[in-house]
Amino acid sequence: MQLKPIRDQVIVITGASSGIGLATAHLAASRGARLVLVSRNREALDALAAEISRGGGEAAVVVADVARREDLEHVAARAREAFGGFDTWVNNAGVSVYGTVQDIPLADHRRVFDVDYWGVVHGSLIAARELRERGGAIINIGSVLSDRALVLQGPYAAAKHAVKAFTDTLRMELEHDRAPVSVTLVKPSAIDTPFFEHARSRLDAPGIRNPPPAYDPSLVAKAILHAAETPKRTIVVGLGGYAISLMGAHFPRLTDLMMEAVGFQGQKTEVPTPPGRRDNLYAPRQDGMEHSGLPGGRRETSVYLEAQLHPVVTAAAIVGVAAAIGGILAARRSGRGRVRDIESEFRRAGGA
Repeated sequence: MQLKPIRDQVIVITGASSGIGLATAHLAASRGARLVLVSRNREALDALAAEISRGGGEAAVVVADVARREDLEHVAARAREAFGGFDTWVNNAGVSVYGTVQDIPLADHRRVFDVDYWGVVHGSLIAARELRERGGAIINIGSVLSDRALVLQGPYAAAKHAVKAFTDTLRMELEHDRAPVSVTLVKPSAIDTPFFEHARSRLDAPGIRNPPPAYDPSLVAKAILHAAETPKRTIVVGLGGYAISLMGAHFPRLTDLMMEAVGFQGQKTEVPTPPGRRDNLYAPRQDGMEHSGLPGGRRETSVYLEAQLHPVVTAAAIVGVAAAIGGILAARRSGRGRVRDIESEFRRAGGA
């Protein structure tokens, strides 16, 4: 399967007005892609499109709620109208509500699924229909919580589990039909974006924080654009969060106990959420920022991500390091052998 270079692509990005979507739009525009920017916030989208235009790029804007299939049909139509279609569709838009599953109203549960799961389904099916003939990539943003649930994020984790199952199924069915469409699931760890400030909260704390370590959204953007050019099944961003998934798979009971011990207080902060950003579950709030306003910093590199994006180079490096270590050990053994030989000769000479 051959995918176009980013500079030759038209890329649809949902949730483009903040966080991962905004970081992806910036990176894609800098590499020459033409963009279809999607979110509920027209003001933020218009500002982003104007910024891209000033930089010499091209971007079309579509105000849409991904929970509504008809809105996403309009996105596809706008892409055809502006650019003759699209090459990559990124299902990134997401919302969340924090609280115990018993405290969160069922209407909020459903809203999280409407956006985080059904938004991915709507976008993926529309993209698959459009790309069957021309080829391209569908990139769905899951989470490390696609593999392992976390306390206080029940609806979000459940939706991301569903996204993983849907994405895997779609990939197999398209492959069976020999459709020239790559389907990738990107699973970020904790990322420093306004996502946590945008979430609805039923916690007894002024704000919500990332479980550390947090990573820069530019790393997720890098993973997304790599998948747009290179067919990949799954890309995990950040080993820190993925370690919890691995623990959950191999030591589920121990992971339960650990999360019960630290997960309830560890996701709360005394730093209040800015009122303008709080709670975008049903309506857009303040957008236009890649990062949160939370203290604590973020990691801007991930060796684990680089290893996934460049497996051949990584394997060669590992082989090279192993060979070097082997050479050092062999030299040491050889050196010790020569010393023993000299000592033996000395003793024989003394004895003579």
